[in-house]
Amino acid sequence: MKRASMEEIEVHKGSADVNIFVSQDEMATSLSKYIGDLSEKFVKEKGVFTIVLSGDSYAKTIRNMMEPSSSVDWSKWYVFWVDERVVPKDSSESNYKLAYDEFLSKVPIPDDHIISINDKLLPEAASVEYESRLKQLMKSHVIATSNNTGFPKFDLILLGLGYNGHIASLFPNHPQLKENTTCVTYIMDSPKPPPQRITMTFPVINSASNVAFVVTGEEKARVVYEVFDRHQSLAMLPAKLVSPKGELKWFLDKEAASMINN
Repeated sequence: MKRASMEEIEVHKGSADVNIFVSQDEMATSLSKYIGDLSEKFVKEKGVFTIVLSGDSYAKTIRNMMEPSSSVDWSKWYVFWVDERVVPKDSSESNYKLAYDEFLSKVPIPDDHIISINDKLLPEAASVEYESRLKQLMKSHVIATSNNTGFPKFDLILLGLGYNGHIASLFPNHPQLKENTTCVTYIMDSPKPPPQRITMTFPVINSASNVAFVVTGEEKARVVYEVFDRHQSLAMLPAKLVSPKGELKWFLDKEAASMINN
């Protein structure tokens, strides 16, 4: 298979900033500085920093930011999830549990600044309740509102990349790819277990001030190539639909980037 050139990357991603690192440790160091700088910037500008997590894309990075020399003001952070499996919070499949075990239990983020789903509700009710909480925080100006779309404008959304090009719980050829009226939706038939999930929608993701893909490993090289390939179908690769009003960055280790020229 031919490699995608950096010219093709720029054609597809416009002003996207593609960063390729020789190791995951180097990438985590750069990513932690990036998040720390954004945190400092938004806290100075508006008093809080709103960050949206996705799976385990942040784990090693957050550990770097927990060092004693870190200047992160954790008390100003508000933490959200771009998607969540509808499972109990103590389940090994819960994104909340992963984040809690990795760092939430170790840093002084106020409990009421950690906005996770109500795991006692069924998927549809959980998505409605989560959206209601987001709207309340928009009214109180914790979450900014996009002047362009009217949707929540998070300071930073971190995204992973699935083997099939999915992001959050937005899967290829799924009807929810076209959802454009709600902030949060639910699915009952995820192609990856568990089947019941809630997820933020593309209007929210694309309203963010900053979006960063974090992708590692040779097993992701082909899908990274396909996302940058202009000729691949949008419906087949939801990641190609990520086009934020703000800034888009890619953090790739050399293995994940091995099929694109750098």
